[in-house]
Amino acid sequence: MKHLTQADYTRQPWKNGKGVTVELARADRGGGMLWRLSMATVAEDGPFSLFPGVERNLTVLTGPGFRLVGEGIALDCLPLRPVAFPGDVQVRAEGTNGQTSTDFNVMTARSLPRPDVRPLEGPTDLPAGGLLALFALGPAMLADRALAPHDLILTEGPLHLLSGPALAIRLQLPD
Repeated sequence: MKHLTQADYTRQPWKNGKGVTVELARADRGGGMLWRLSMATVAEDGPFSLFPGVERNLTVLTGPGFRLVGEGIALDCLPLRPVAFPGDVQVRAEGTNGQTSTDFNVMTARSLPRPDVRPLEGPTDLPAGGLLALFALGPAMLADRALAPHDLILTEGPLHLLSGPALAIRLQLPD
């Protein structure tokens, strides 16, 4: 089990230069990204960066949310409601109305199964299977440790969330 805190994360500018991403964890294979977990702030209407060959999953954590639109895509990005979309289709945020939203992003290589992303509140047993990530949305307590807001647990084993809001992300990875 790996326990990451805000001190472990890296900040990097968006590809389109209109914001900053906080990269929480990432795995690369064969010279490309296998998966990445990150947070970003959407403060204005505008285009999202393109990520060819990548599937994206976005969950608004704070703020009112926004709408993602693009060719064949019209998604309401509302608080704690994960949405999935291809990273190689140009999308743009609309309807921010001058309000800022923070979102959590799961990016996976298209060769991987889509991740399972679920908001949790309170006691929940999460069985082993694949790579399990638990992201604390506020103070949270696992069976064996306290988590501060925005702490991230990565494990291949089971987890028992005793209390607190969190996002659970399960990735099925190749051997």
